[in-house]
Amino acid sequence: MEDIVIREASLSDAAELSQIYAYYVNNTAITFEDVAPTEKEFAERMKGIMVFYPYLVAEFNGEAVGYCYAGTFKNRSAYDWAVETTVYVKPGFARKGTGAALYAALEERLKNQGIKNMYACIASPAQGEDEYLGYGSINFHKKSGFTLCGTFRLCGNKFGRWYDMVWMEKMISDHNANPSRPVPYGSLKHD
Repeated sequence: MEDIVIREASLSDAAELSQIYAYYVNNTAITFEDVAPTEKEFAERMKGIMVFYPYLVAEFNGEAVGYCYAGTFKNRSAYDWAVETTVYVKPGFARKGTGAALYAALEERLKNQGIKNMYACIASPAQGEDEYLGYGSINFHKKSGFTLCGTFRLCGNKFGRWYDMVWMEKMISDHNANPSRPVPYGSLKHD
């Protein structure tokens, strides 16, 4: 969509973003969380992520219609160059380029931080698509340049059904032997 604006998130976005996320918690198996966080809990999560990583919002006519962020992949220093990514798009704005615009902006910011690998943990239908989960997120990530690197079978149960979980990865920078440590996103200049 041409009119989508990608911008830095602020804690004042928590109300709108938590509503986007709540839709997926309450109506889908895209997230294995089964109780939507309150606006306050969501803001606390945002705050924790924004200490080091980018958190972005897609806006259409002044309304938040999607968001994405990166977070710690694993809490060990050897993993500092890897992040886990998350993206959610408001119903009605999916498959219109909103998620792709968010991920492209996120990837550029992560490269500037010194990040090398992006990972996505994605719910996957175990026995074919159903009314709660399809292959849309996996296909989106494939289209965004991610490749499948692992499957955990029947590891999540939601709505009385078992689901798989897959990990996908995308290498976004060269891997030299002694890389500089990634820098906090907040320390970089933003346009």
